[in-house]
Amino acid sequence: MVKAQRITDQFRDIVQLAAKLAPEVDADALMVLVDGPTDWAQLKQLAGDAPLFVAADDKTALEGSEESGLRGVVLNLPDAPVYEKLTQALVESVAEEILAPGSRVVAIYSGFDVGTIDSMSVINLSEHLERLTSRDLRQIETNVPLETLKSVVDLALDIGREGREGKPVGTLFVVGDTRRVLSSSHPTGFDPVKGYQRKERLLSDARVREGIKEIAQMDGAFIISPDGVVEAAARYIDAPATGLSLSKGLGSRHWAAAAITKATKAVAVVVSESSGTVRIFQGGEQILRIEPFRRPMKWKDFEYEPPGAE
Repeated sequence: MVKAQRITDQFRDIVQLAAKLAPEVDADALMVLVDGPTDWAQLKQLAGDAPLFVAADDKTALEGSEESGLRGVVLNLPDAPVYEKLTQALVESVAEEILAPGSRVVAIYSGFDVGTIDSMSVINLSEHLERLTSRDLRQIETNVPLETLKSVVDLALDIGREGREGKPVGTLFVVGDTRRVLSSSHPTGFDPVKGYQRKERLLSDARVREGIKEIAQMDGAFIISPDGVVEAAARYIDAPATGLSLSKGLGSRHWAAAAITKATKAVAVVVSESSGTVRIFQGGEQILRIEPFRRPMKWKDFEYEPPGAE
């Protein structure tokens, strides 16, 4: 059973201080990361006129919040560090249109002691969410080298963010287990990469990446080898979609991505035409989602320096 979170004097003071700070820093909203249900009506009162939403690891921790007029975000990251929880809460809030991608948020959370609201941060989403660490992709158990995955994800983010000629573009990349993927797909017709030498199909070549952007709007998937070579384009996925379960609203590309990754050991990267969101699939399931922001994604390795280190 999830333990209720009491609004202590410290909790109250921090929320009131955040509400006063919000207009001073031009914040668009307050976000409270809670560990359990609380007195939602009192929380709203403490926030005053500042727009407020709440986030928690489990939906039971948000019980009653919706009835009190508060929108909630469920994280499902019980063992993750606070930084990752804040990041996921902001990503989810953008996806659910609680916040715009460039918003500024005053976040209130338990930074030191679980169950004790003791910390407050001002977060610019355009800066905070552009930092995707290489650790995120290292968690994917695959034989595809990290550099190849990074290249494909970066390219997908460019396509999702920029589109082509002012229009949104959706596309699908299937990376790794190339032989099985090719045998589980067939050409939709003209293959624009057929006939080129391998060195002319490397994703590390800027001209190749630009070429893919030009043809990304074609039907079918791009097949990428583990060493970053575009093996084929405009491929129709034949893998069956039986036994798969996807979130409501995801289209045919996402079903194809789930199907091919369930039938093979490949990883699939999908760009949503409607939103530009990039989703990564493995084993028939979505394992990572990245929102496309206006500025390029920055890849950084996780850095940590213990207190007192010189």
